[in-house]
Order: sequence, then C-alpha cells, then structure tokens
Amino acid sequence: MDALLGAAGLDDIGALFPDDDPAYAGASSLALLREVTARVRAAGWEVGNADVTVVCERPRLADHRAAMRTCLAEALGVSGDAIAVKATTTEGMGFEGRGEGIAALAVCLLRRP
Repeated sequence: MDALLGAAGLDDIGALFPDDDPAYAGASSLALLREVTARVRAAGWEVGNADVTVVCERPRLADHRAAMRTCLAEALGVSGDAIAVKATTTEGMGFEGRGEGIAALAVCLLRRP
C-alpha cells in the first residue's frame, strides 16, 4: 500500500488508517488495499504492475505465492501477469531470521490512464 501511495504522492497508510483508530481493528488488509487503489485512481493514476518480496524464514511461501498473486491482482484491478510475488530469507539474521516477524518490500509502477 505504501508503495502505491508513495508513487502517487499521497499520504502513507499510517495517516490513512491509523493503528490507534478502533475503526481499523481487525481490518482486512485486502479491503484496505482496495481502498488505497481507489484513492490512487481518484488521484489520476492506474496501476501498471507491482513487485512484492516477502522476507521471512517461516512459513515457506512457495505453495502460497500463486494465491497471493491472484489476491493482489484482484485488489489492484490488474491482470495476474502484472504482479510478482517472491519470498526470500535472511539466512537466520535479524528479526526475520529469528522468526520474530515478517517483512515485505514492494515496488510498483503507476501510469496516467
């Protein structure tokens, strides 16, 4: 979401969906992504593609990548071939390597329709 918002020059997700606002407690990340996509479109942009890398030791994501790609494509309103989902590890280093959390990195291309 922040990759999309940043590319469009909009506020970040913390400003749009504050973690201290009870309205977003338990919110679906895909629903929030749909809202972000709508805001990006309202600002005059369309999503060209997105490249997402998930950084974690566990769980293994190989069996889930296709479903993740499909969900992201649907939420972004693009075809599946415009979305890449990859996974990597930190070889045991950092909080991801210790199994304390998961990180994600994303890059997207926006274009004027």
